[in-house]
Amino acid sequence: MIFPKKLEQGKLLKRYKRFFADIEYKGEKITAHVPNTGSLKSCLFPEQKCFFSPADNPERKLKFTLEMLETPTGLVGVNTQLPNQLVKKAIEDKFLPHWKEFDIVKPEFKINAETRIDFRLENTKTKKYHYIEVKNVSLMENGIALFPDAETTRGQKHLKELMELKEQGHGCEIVFLIQREDVKKFQAAKDIDPVYAKLLKQANDVGVLITPIVCKMSEKEISLKKEILPVEFV
Repeated sequence: MIFPKKLEQGKLLKRYKRFFADIEYKGEKITAHVPNTGSLKSCLFPEQKCFFSPADNPERKLKFTLEMLETPTGLVGVNTQLPNQLVKKAIEDKFLPHWKEFDIVKPEFKINAETRIDFRLENTKTKKYHYIEVKNVSLMENGIALFPDAETTRGQKHLKELMELKEQGHGCEIVFLIQREDVKKFQAAKDIDPVYAKLLKQANDVGVLITPIVCKMSEKEISLKKEILPVEFV
């Protein structure tokens, strides 16, 4: 995915109240929206470069959006609105072999009165369904991509729902989209959310596919590598 507008470069001064970032840009301080509810643990460093985009909507209060941070080991994407766009394009392009049998993609599919899942894939001939939930990953420790970076009851609920759908006979998958390249394997962040780690192991045991995909990061575009990380359960 190529950014529609050239990203601007600045220096991150601070991230605060979760959704705000002060940035030094051309000698002035501006405030950008941070489209990320996580802690950004392992992503924030003093005096670091950052990259941001101008807002398309002139009515928006914050005129900029934080997109990437430069860390000692490379760029990290922090915009959690991008993973679903990237995965949707990948599904349509049949990026993974097991996606090739499906000819219809329905984003934000409502599975019950309370919950929507990110994608339902359908084979119109066999009426086979495959459900996909997408999670953004930015946390890294010792070359290991980790999720989540904060306790997530919502994420726990998604895993339970995927397991229920699997029990009903459907294909189910959770895609961890890793917006950084400095990783060699994937684990659940057991120290941060032990319940999530336990549920992810249970999901794997009942046949829910766990697919950690690494993104190739640059200031001009984000693309998916043909690299599915090995998953470790600890």
